[in-house]
Amino acid sequence: MHFAQNLKFLRKRRRKSQMDLATELGLTRTTLSGYEKNVQPPFPVLIKMSEYFNVSLDALIKYRLEVLSEEQLSQIEKGFDVDVTGRKLRLLTISVDKEGKENIEMVPVKAQAGYTNSYGDLDFIASLPKFKLPFLPEDKTYRTFQILGDSMLPIKEGSWVTCSFTEDWSSIKDGKACIIVTRDEGMVFKLVYKRLEDKKFLLVSLNRNYSPYEIPVSQVVEIWQFETVNSFEVESD
Repeated sequence: MHFAQNLKFLRKRRRKSQMDLATELGLTRTTLSGYEKNVQPPFPVLIKMSEYFNVSLDALIKYRLEVLSEEQLSQIEKGFDVDVTGRKLRLLTISVDKEGKENIEMVPVKAQAGYTNSYGDLDFIASLPKFKLPFLPEDKTYRTFQILGDSMLPIKEGSWVTCSFTEDWSSIKDGKACIIVTRDEGMVFKLVYKRLEDKKFLLVSLNRNYSPYEIPVSQVVEIWQFETVNSFEVESD
């Protein structure tokens, strides 16, 4: 783990004092100083730093950036460090039952705005409804999302789709239905076609009244591949 030394290196490369950087990140100088001394920041802070320095989380945490050439660093700072495999964000937050087995969290429509802002927040994930599907293989991580709109008919609005977490985006087969969680546009349920050479995904609806559109890989936070449709109701609070 090289996060502490990378943070200090990138801060000095930007010619920022600890106070300057802390202010821009919404932190105290003492907190930032602690991070530079190997105190582990929470996931949302890691995301904020990754976006601020335009460096993937993998690079920020795993690699010694100070040993890179000036050309390599320049490429990173120009935004060419987008990891098209999806390994940019690997710290997936999950909940488990009393036996230590993973739950399937349910993300209703009313919680989706919160999910896109808090997908790395353990308290938020723990607050979601949970259930089990014993017929699914145990070698995957699953999450269930409620569908908004009619763009994926015959899967109707309000339906629940259970999906498996995709760690390697390059492994997705073209035309696979997926939940795509984005930074700025919330989450959508679409057929996914890779355009990784252009660092984009083409998203296509089953309902042909909706036009296909592209989304930059840099906007994607998580991808969950469709597994099954579920029929049940979630009680309101």
